Amino acid sequence: MADVKSRLTKQEEVLLLRLLGSKRTSLLYKGSVHGFNINTFHYICNRQGPTVAVAYNASGYIFGAFTVQSYSSSGAYLNDDKAFLFRLKGKENESSPIKIPVKIAQEAVYDNSEYGPYFGAGSLVLLSDNKAAVATNQNVASYTFNAEDLHGNDQVLTECEVYRVEDVGDIMEIPWRKIAWTVGERLKLMEEIRTYKPYLNNVSQFRVLILGPIGAGKSSFFNSVNSTFRGYVTSQAIAGSDSTSVTMQYRTYEVKNGRDGHPLPIVFCDSMGLEEKQGAGLEIEEVPNILKGHVPDRYQFNSSSIIHPNAPGYIRNPTLKDQIHCVAFVIDGSKVEILPENLAAKLREIRRKANLLDVARKGQMNQDVPQLVILTKVDEICSFLEEDISYVYKSKPVEKQNANIDEWLKDAACERCTGKFSPIDVMFKLDSAMNRI
Repeated sequence: MADVKSRLTKQEEVLLLRLLGSKRTSLLYKGSVHGFNINTFHYICNRQGPTVAVAYNASGYIFGAFTVQSYSSSGAYLNDDKAFLFRLKGKENESSPIKIPVKIAQEAVYDNSEYGPYFGAGSLVLLSDNKAAVATNQNVASYTFNAEDLHGNDQVLTECEVYRVEDVGDIMEIPWRKIAWTVGERLKLMEEIRTYKPYLNNVSQFRVLILGPIGAGKSSFFNSVNSTFRGYVTSQAIAGSDSTSVTMQYRTYEVKNGRDGHPLPIVFCDSMGLEEKQGAGLEIEEVPNILKGHVPDRYQFNSSSIIHPNAPGYIRNPTLKDQIHCVAFVIDGSKVEILPENLAAKLREIRRKANLLDVARKGQMNQDVPQLVILTKVDEICSFLEEDISYVYKSKPVEKQNANIDEWLKDAACERCTGKFSPIDVMFKLDSAMNRI
């Protein structure tokens, strides 16, 4: 029965996936095709892992229930603190999703071969009496709900479907980092950056050095930031995908505001990409020269040697405005676990050198250099983000990579250099770094 199709419309499917915190479902059972039969339901749906049952009635209601537990006809209650009842559409067939979490997890689901999908101590029972019907009992404590709100008191089903939920649990109920994904908040943050003024009069712009492996998206990150402030798509920095670094020069890019192009108080310093092989990509011994401000704009990198005092444009006596005020490591979030150890060692060595430089600069600035991490390609970490990036801080896979990259870049040598571990953060907060200057 490969031609069995879901009754859900595309819009209804999106609503359901959002309730589930999932990206994919697979239709297992369809009452109008397989029969509204309890034995058939268990034959098809047992041992399938997390499932969601979706019921339809003639009043236009679409409702059902979800469990992460797998049916097995055990004859016992299944403990599931993630189970919930739901409604996608209500009166007059209007989209009005509600989610009703389980109250007593120990009796979330009754897994019995004599019943179909059975939630709570009779709270919601589909295929009731082995037919196209639903039974509800809103007076038991397993779930707290109003039966009329759930299905309009129309207990005759026109359809009942059960789906396997493929990637349940990727999206959290409560975000692991709170951020307001609103236009107002975005405009507020942009205005804070536009109006920022460094504390020191001789530093008019805040300089951020972007470092990372080839293909991680360093140049693309700058282009995205610049496009946001310009109000249209720009491609000032050369970006692309290749086996070697696309960026061959050291470039300093001002972020421009609006179509008039007024420069903002921030400059991104783009560098050659890091490569696994020795003698390829950015030479890590070049990094201290960049941090100290010796390297001029448009300097041509050479993997076999570093800049020397007699090189054209070499800045012999850099001032504070020439130096780097923040280091941002750009990492492809989908490749954290598979990055070669040689590359990881290079990044840790750069961190160590940056922290050694902090010691030398403390007498001048009385502050260390903030070091941050920007995780790119998060939609490849969690496919749910392909449709809605605002779920990024509810994503378990992204949270896991956040912890992984923090551990990955730690180096005991850093603590010996500075007396503390410099903060690593996957949220690039310009305001906190700017306040160091």
